[in-house]
Amino acid sequence: MNILQINTSARAFENGQGSHSTRLANELSAALLARHAGATHTVRDLARQPHPVLDEATLGALFTPAEQRSAEQAARVALDDALIAQVQAADVLVLGSPMYNLGITAQLKNWIDAISRARVTFEYTATGPRGLLTGKTVYVVLSRGGIWRDQPADTQVPYLRGILAFLGMTDVHFIYAEGMAMGPDAEAAGLASARAQIDELLSGAVA
Repeated sequence: MNILQINTSARAFENGQGSHSTRLANELSAALLARHAGATHTVRDLARQPHPVLDEATLGALFTPAEQRSAEQAARVALDDALIAQVQAADVLVLGSPMYNLGITAQLKNWIDAISRARVTFEYTATGPRGLLTGKTVYVVLSRGGIWRDQPADTQVPYLRGILAFLGMTDVHFIYAEGMAMGPDAEAAGLASARAQIDELLSGAVA
């Protein structure tokens, strides 16, 4: 099993301090490694290794045939190629996804834009789009300051479920850590709930 962990908080996690989503993603990955002998674990931390945005220059590079790209264009496309290769090689993805201003982080959006490439990770057919990143299990660790689960204002889950399915990843499980900004008791309860969800999911996965 090849586990790919993507940390998408703007905050680094050091010495047990920092992003709740990264903390829980670390714990989930560790639990997977403990359950699967010989598994590998790769971490892409977008706080430590920010990925550039999809801008006009990047679009120009992507739409220029490979043999005609300048050295600068080739280097920019290579950054996206590296992220795509990581996802293609993964059997399991662990995404840490905090809620920022009712949505996903810019770091996560940049990663999604980088791995979403026509004829590589998805394609359009006569019957509609088809995702090419199939056969993967995805765990998304959501951390929120308030309580948003199953609420109409929760934009994260519908978007992530939709874009991951568009790319071919339909075996997706969400772990909710909520109430993180509602006081120490709510924070502790939210973390305990998320850990219980992880235990339940992984117990079912190996049953």
